[in-house]
Parts: sequence; structure tokens; C-alpha cells
Amino acid sequence: MIMNEKIKASEIELTGLNGEDLGIMSTKEALALAKQHKVDLVCLSLMTSPPPCKLIRAGAAIQEAQQEKKKSGKSADKRKVKEIRLNLQMEDHDRDTKQAQAERILKKGDSVKLVIQVHGSKEGAAGKEWAEQLSKSLAEYGTKTTGIQVSGKQVVVQLDPNV
Repeated sequence: MIMNEKIKASEIELTGLNGEDLGIMSTKEALALAKQHKVDLVCLSLMTSPPPCKLIRAGAAIQEAQQEKKKSGKSADKRKVKEIRLNLQMEDHDRDTKQAQAERILKKGDSVKLVIQVHGSKEGAAGKEWAEQLSKSLAEYGTKTTGIQVSGKQVVVQLDPNV
């Protein structure tokens, strides 16, 4: 955000404190007007000529910028991806435990990456089938974001929590 003396344009298009159009004037005049009213002169965009500027109460522009920064930080995806490793030779009880673990992770709001270890193409098909079953049984808590990927020694699927 460019404000006050940092505005380098010779002429600007000025908007007043209450949104009224004050027209095109020199930057020096606008700065004098801003000082007179004890407010800040803020440049809204550098993409047009003359650049549009606005008079904003002192400190409000900085506060506004901080709030925008805070909002953009919150909107960033802070979801973690937890990996759960499985293999086809697991006992049923172990499979149930891993599924319960995936449910807990999804409920907490994090993503789950299920990695099923396989050996060969025959096991690859079985692994894909199991990954499909797992993603269906976890559908209440999360949805697939990637398709089921079968590569040499593993089958991978990622589930994101339902929001």
C-alpha cells in the first residue's frame, strides 16, 4: 500500500473522506489537503493514469492492511496431510484400527493419505479394491481429492475432511 509522500505520480484522481469525488489534482495539493484534515492519502491502484487515491483517517489504512493480511493468512489451507501406511497382509483387527485412526484424523480436520503396500500387479488390483472400500467407508468423514493411484509397490489415495 502506497501512501502519503511515497506516492510518486505528479497528478492523482482524489476521493474525499466521505467518498465524494474531488477530481484530478497535483499530488502536492492532495498531500496538503490530507495534512490539513489530519488524514492519510492512500493510492488505490497504480494501473491507471492518473492513479486513484483516497483520503482515509490517520492510521486506518495501516489497520485495514493488517486486517486484510490476517484474513488472507486464515484463508490459506493449513490442513495437514497425515499418512497412514497399510499392507494387504494385515489382520482384520489392524485394518479396523487403521480405519478408526483415519476417521479420527478426518474428524479433526486434517487430510489422510492412505498408502497400501503391494507386491506385483495381482496385489495392485486387490490394493486398489481395498482403497476403494476404505474411501467408501470413510465417505461420511472425508472425500477423495485424488483418484486411486496404483504405482509399482503402492496404492495411494488422499481423503480431505468434509467441511
